[in-house]
Amino acid sequence: MKLLFGLLSPDMDKSGFTCGEAALDTYLQKLASQDMKRGFATAIVARAETAPNKIIGYYTLSAASVLLDNVLAEMARKMPRYPNIPAVRLGRLAVASGMQGQHVGSLMVLDALRRSCANELAWALFLVDAKNERIAAFYEKFLFQRFSDNALHLWMHRKQAKALCTEEDKTE
Repeated sequence: MKLLFGLLSPDMDKSGFTCGEAALDTYLQKLASQDMKRGFATAIVARAETAPNKIIGYYTLSAASVLLDNVLAEMARKMPRYPNIPAVRLGRLAVASGMQGQHVGSLMVLDALRRSCANELAWALFLVDAKNERIAAFYEKFLFQRFSDNALHLWMHRKQAKALCTEEDKTE
């Protein structure tokens, strides 16, 4: 099945989306459009090419920052001495219950990395906040690293993201 990725739009059926996590379902159905209008997050949806109005997954991206003091000393030495490091945050990520286990989530993470790397906005780190240990382990498969002060808060350097996107593009 070929997936299409694009911005959430009003003509898409949000009401039928369910992923098994009520908070993620409610966010898409009631709050995602508002967050986009107010500039808090960009909601990207995954749809099957054969049913372009039916959402089978979504994720959000937003601007973020990390205090320079919160990164590894080895990395901090290579950074400019600004108090904050610019970042992109992959916020919510959800896959419809009937599509789970079919690598849709992995494809959405790669799409998020590609979109972020293609964006002209300056950023050095790509961040994710995992809800639990199982989800943190999912992100570690993409070589995300955990922050030492919060094991469910993970990051990837932009150079790693670009390399991962480049590698993925070679396999397509």
